Amino acid sequence: MERFLNNFPIQEISSESSDFPRALKDLPGMPKVLYFRGNAKILNEKCFAIVGTRKPTDYGKSVALSFSNSLAESGLTIVSGLALGIDSLAHQCAIDKNALTIAVLGSGLDEQCFYPKENLKLAKQILEKNGCLISEYPAGTKGALYTFPQRNRIIAGLSLGILVVEAKIKSGTLITANYAKQYKKPVFAIPNSIYTQSSRGCNFLIKNGAKLVESPNEILEILGLKQKAEAQNLFGTSQEKIIAD
Repeated sequence: MERFLNNFPIQEISSESSDFPRALKDLPGMPKVLYFRGNAKILNEKCFAIVGTRKPTDYGKSVALSFSNSLAESGLTIVSGLALGIDSLAHQCAIDKNALTIAVLGSGLDEQCFYPKENLKLAKQILEKNGCLISEYPAGTKGALYTFPQRNRIIAGLSLGILVVEAKIKSGTLITANYAKQYKKPVFAIPNSIYTQSSRGCNFLIKNGAKLVESPNEILEILGLKQKAEAQNLFGTSQEKIIAD
């Protein structure tokens, strides 16, 4: 795997570069340097984040697949944190739809420090599909308790908005949502059972101003995108796919 990753060497991009994400430049506390493998030009595409628990329920998996597929097909670049669970599903859906995806890591991009190791294969697929892996941490930096909450501000900052599929009440996902709120980005959340621990975070967000959504089209309309072609919503009824104005 390292031999393949070496086909996409770790490179450095500073805030002075035209390829540096414009969405991050004016936000407080953002890094002045990013490290990346792959296609850095997509950092300035229309990005949307899909995040959630590492241990989704079957319901959460179904929702993540449905929304990720539709949003990727719409032309949005899917952003997530390459964690197990919802993040992985979001990246994989983008890959399967031949769409672009960006993985923001909380460790260095070298194989020795790459986290989680279980997703090295997924990282390879992202690069093969013209996607991008990014981190604010140089090679040799291992993930730590502080690095993952820190990377969540980049996920929120890059994106036009974020969708929280499932999350516990105390989780890194809610940290990402809080950063999005600080940056005045729309936060969308999927409602679920009041008896399910993995839904308590979403229900909390909804009670505190996040937009409850039941179909991908609701997100696309709020983002100001227009209809393009037919797609399927969560419940299997016909709905229109959209692209940016």
